[in-house]
Amino acid sequence: MFLKIAREIAKPQAFAILDLLKRSTGLSVREMAEALRMSYMGVKQHCIKLEKKGLLDTRRRPGGAGRPEKAYRLTPKADAFYPEAGNELTMDLLHAIQEIYGPSVPDKLFSNYFTRRTEDYLKKVKGQSTADRAASFARIRDEEGYCSGLEQVPDDRIQVVEFHHPLKELIGIYPNIRLMETQMVRKVLQSEVQRQEETSSGLTCVRWCLPG
Repeated sequence: MFLKIAREIAKPQAFAILDLLKRSTGLSVREMAEALRMSYMGVKQHCIKLEKKGLLDTRRRPGGAGRPEKAYRLTPKADAFYPEAGNELTMDLLHAIQEIYGPSVPDKLFSNYFTRRTEDYLKKVKGQSTADRAASFARIRDEEGYCSGLEQVPDDRIQVVEFHHPLKELIGIYPNIRLMETQMVRKVLQSEVQRQEETSSGLTCVRWCLPG
């Protein structure tokens, strides 16, 4: 919701760049210009401004020929534009509940949360095959702010990839969330999917890998 409001009051091209980079591990100005159908200099100027604001940083990656190519990527500061469940109030409430009712209570709350989320997804996710259900699940999660999509992997398999994870801060304190979320996705997709998590420069990417 915040990102949608921000788009309406700020330059849409800048947010298009942020959203594109959110769904990647880093892109060059050339790649962004091609994907967004913008001019090279237009994208470069936006990237320079976003980097000055601390929303982007750069890294050098090997190019096809010649010197390494500069790739832009988001910094953790850009997470402010995407939904987060682990805000300060949520953390304080969970700590208070744990102090009052015992250390096992937060896990019980999360278990109840994922049970309800499972029921909700089962009503919304469509498709007979696992692949169709994965595509439907990715669309729903994308609408919820997970920056989700499908990726093709070897052996004609697919996986759901999510470049934003609203529960990231909570998982750092309550790691059992990973198992509960994995159980939820398996029930929704009706498949023994495996959860893979990658973190780079403070940014987390989660992949739900379907079996072959």
